[in-house]
Amino acid sequence: MHFIPTHLAGAYLIEPEPTSDERGFFARTWCRYEFADKGLNPNLVQCNISYNKVRGTLRGMHYQKAPHAEAKLVRCTQGAVYDVIIDLRSDSNTFTQWFGVELTAENRKALYVPEGFAHGFITLKDDTEVLYQMSEFFHAEFAAGLRWDDPAFSIRWPIDVKVISERDLAYSAFAAQLI
Repeated sequence: MHFIPTHLAGAYLIEPEPTSDERGFFARTWCRYEFADKGLNPNLVQCNISYNKVRGTLRGMHYQKAPHAEAKLVRCTQGAVYDVIIDLRSDSNTFTQWFGVELTAENRKALYVPEGFAHGFITLKDDTEVLYQMSEFFHAEFAAGLRWDDPAFSIRWPIDVKVISERDLAYSAFAAQLI
């Protein structure tokens, strides 16, 4: 695997290193030892998938509060998404900065999202599926989120939102959460 650092401290774009032959290829997409060697959280306790019927479906910006903050490894296994993370660690040099990348079934890239980051995506194709590997169990009482269109971050989404949940629309602005 190639671990490519993003401009957000601790967040990585991960590209598989395929070994090809007449059958196709084989590639490792996760290895506890390699993640630990990079200082990334190597604990996985849960895997989730998100299926999205319509291009322009937005999910986010979600995170889980301490003491159940979670690291995520996110891959698109069908279709394509524009995946976005925001650094919410107040002691970080990249606090409130965001990073976005296109994850597709074809490019097979993954995004490592450290604890203390919000995460979301918009689908770029119909019938898109996203796989999440999580370092922490889901705890509903610690689930939180931010507005996807919050001017505090000015995320540049590549397409217009067509589908979004009532829950995601109801999140308050970041500034209101700091009060």
